[in-house]
Amino acid sequence: MNLTRLESIVGTDNIEKIRKLKVLIIGLGGVGGYAIESIVRCGVENITLVDGDTIKPSNINRQIIATSRNNNKYKTREWKKRIKKINKNAIVNIINTYITEENIELLFGEHYDYIIDACDTTKIKVRLVKECHDRNIKLVSSMGTANKMDATKLIITTLDKTETDPLAKKVRRELGAYKDYMKDVVVVTSTEKAINNNMLGSTAFVPGVAGLLITNYIIKDVTNM
Repeated sequence: MNLTRLESIVGTDNIEKIRKLKVLIIGLGGVGGYAIESIVRCGVENITLVDGDTIKPSNINRQIIATSRNNNKYKTREWKKRIKKINKNAIVNIINTYITEENIELLFGEHYDYIIDACDTTKIKVRLVKECHDRNIKLVSSMGTANKMDATKLIITTLDKTETDPLAKKVRRELGAYKDYMKDVVVVTSTEKAINNNMLGSTAFVPGVAGLLITNYIIKDVTNM
């Protein structure tokens, strides 16, 4: 994979660090999809994809993997094909199931440098905070992007500093004995007040930018830039 344009910015040594990263992404929707796309194009070659969902017509407006031709196909398998087309050398592992509190150990068969949490389930987000702390794995967790219209209000911060995000509030409340570690949990969150709606509406650009910010954080963290 030709990374000369990125190498000109970060240098050869950092390209090698990026290439060797092992990253797990849980949740392959709007946020997770753009995180995958960008992290692969930055040269990460060892990726584990976790999701049990299939592509639906309602995904097309915001999920980069969804098209009119792959309806009902598993997101993990479609993403594996796409990644291999971008970088034939990539090692792509898939866990093609929904993660619950009962089967969360499926995520930890090996050690990862980073886990990207783009799932929708509060209890799993809370468990990921606990598990990643105990296992010394860097976690970047996406908070709420539904019913938001202003992508410029998205920020990277830590869980203890979130204020207007209802999902972050739920995660903080349920952390229990782990609440002291909130300052160590990196999150992407929006400072925008959610639009009052009777359904979870979404755009292409808000979750998309959230996913890109996650990759931005990881690459800067690895390269110390």
